[in-house]
Amino acid sequence: MKIAFYGSSLLSSYWNGAATYYRGLLRDLAARGYQITFYEPDAFDRQKHKDIDPPEWARSVVYAATPEGLRAVLDEAKAADIVVKANGVGVFDTELLEGIVAHSREDALRIFWDVDAAATLDEMRADESHVVRRTLPRLDMVLTYGGGPPVVDAYSGFGARRCVPIYNALDASTHHPVAPDPAFSADLAFLGNRLPDREARVEEFFRKAAAALPERRFLIGGNGWETKGMPDNVRHLGHVYTHQHNAFNCTPLAVLNVARDSMADVGFSPATRVFEAAGAAACLITDAWEGIEMFLTPDEEVLVARDGQDVADHVAALTPERARAIGARALERILAEHTYTHRGEQVDALWRESLQPERSAA
Repeated sequence: MKIAFYGSSLLSSYWNGAATYYRGLLRDLAARGYQITFYEPDAFDRQKHKDIDPPEWARSVVYAATPEGLRAVLDEAKAADIVVKANGVGVFDTELLEGIVAHSREDALRIFWDVDAAATLDEMRADESHVVRRTLPRLDMVLTYGGGPPVVDAYSGFGARRCVPIYNALDASTHHPVAPDPAFSADLAFLGNRLPDREARVEEFFRKAAAALPERRFLIGGNGWETKGMPDNVRHLGHVYTHQHNAFNCTPLAVLNVARDSMADVGFSPATRVFEAAGAAACLITDAWEGIEMFLTPDEEVLVARDGQDVADHVAALTPERARAIGARALERILAEHTYTHRGEQVDALWRESLQPERSAA
């Protein structure tokens, strides 16, 4: 079966937190026999910051972010059995979603893949003419990056025929334990781009913890933080490329996960970095959100913090021996239950079930 996938970027993780998610899932689906074409616009300098070459397991099409470029790639939708529009492309998001409906075959499976469901649903509540609300009746399903029952219920309330969370996971071929790198040495490290709905939580869970432990070393990576005032014991890294993530996670005593406001509010939303850290057998400290137990057991496989003081207390009490034990248990759990092989199996079964009536009727 042929998949036409319209997303932000497969080739670059620059300002594109979904890159690892796309790569892990689509590589597994390709191994199951799907023929995948990934369409991404040449926008936001992502092509200047590519961190993988076009992969063997997918055809990569980079198109000009112009009306002409858009028309050319949408015209290819008619050749696909499954047509996917992911949100967060950043250019032509409305036209792409409308376009996959208009250009795909009637017997094709049409999917909106929401990698920021909490934010999308907030927009839909505020705007009756929102493109997703208007398009839902003609979509076969909505798949989401996370969100659990609250997101499923909300999408169902808007009239989605089917909504299924496909959670982030671990790609063990790319994220795994490596030797420590002194460049990432710290007692606590955080990696994430500076975004408006994350900044206040980073202030609380990272900056406040660093201020409470002036004798300890803190490290922050991601775009945008260089202009953010931090205590003297915080070191800035800027953008950290995907190939550096293993060393970033393996080297510090612990790494921190801080959810964005919207994701923390709905819960059931483990970010990619949760699985990357666990895959590297890192000791993870995460802000508290509903549903963490679905993925990692608090105090055994992950440390959970309600605020910055909790983070500081965890770091102050953490020994290298306990950190290694927590990381080892996290790796074991994730490998057993939360890899992209598990997610690919879930998606494959879902799609084949959804297409079977049409194939049988034909």
